[in-house]
Amino acid sequence: MSQQTIKQQARRTAREMAGKRRREHKERERRVIDLAERVLIAIGQRDAAVAETEKRAGEALRELTEVEGLSVGEAVEWCGETITVREATRLRRLRGPEGGAIVEAGTGATAESGGADAGSSAG
Repeated sequence: MSQQTIKQQARRTAREMAGKRRREHKERERRVIDLAERVLIAIGQRDAAVAETEKRAGEALRELTEVEGLSVGEAVEWCGETITVREATRLRRLRGPEGGAIVEAGTGATAESGGADAGSSAG
């Protein structure tokens, strides 16, 4: 076998191996992108579900305090103390369905301004 033939064969083999590695790299990159998309979709769905359930909890807490006249601490007690006063206050402050700030009952203050029950505690 001549030197030129050996060099040509070596170049061909090196190019084939490089092409194979590029194809494998692209295939792996496609798999990684697909998996990353699945993660991001699942996280987005989770976040949307959490936002919706927190909105519903906030609406119910606002009804307990604004319509039924309970303090935040009393509302927490009625909920079996499964949430803290701080979390109840946060949930109550979530935006209403019209996107406006929620007005604290009896104070006229918006929830964002730290209305009447913002610092109260259970008990």
